[in-house]
Amino acid sequence: MNKKILKLLEKNARISDADIATITGLSESEVKAEIKEMEDEGIIRGYKGIIDWERVDSDAVSAIIELKVTPTAGLGFEDVAERISRYPEVESVSLMSGACDLIVTVKGRTFHEVSDFLAKELAVIDSVTSTATQFIMRKYKELGFELTSEEKDERGAFSL
Repeated sequence: MNKKILKLLEKNARISDADIATITGLSESEVKAEIKEMEDEGIIRGYKGIIDWERVDSDAVSAIIELKVTPTAGLGFEDVAERISRYPEVESVSLMSGACDLIVTVKGRTFHEVSDFLAKELAVIDSVTSTATQFIMRKYKELGFELTSEEKDERGAFSL
């Protein structure tokens, strides 16, 4: 496993094998073989573009839902986390330390759609004992990429 290749792909999934070879000092065929091996081993799980959805679809709504869960004997939190992960509305599920057990990130078209998903799907799972929902109002950075506009508003700035 070559961590330098992983870091390059994480920063830019579209980087060419030739560019990776140049940066790492490996041959292009070595880079291809390393990437293939890491894909086969499940280290590289996929490639994803970072989309600023506010520029595309201002009606999309995301929420972070904190869940308190009663763990199942022998499985802990795994069974409920896997069940929640299967919903298409769910973007991520993470086991946490602290005040809640699981953090679930959900995306929908409207506040109502996300609220319905919470009430009809998540809150009714037997092992879920409580939920707390925070709607995301604006994202400034996603997976290491800044989403703020490059344009600066200078209307309030003046000099005498």
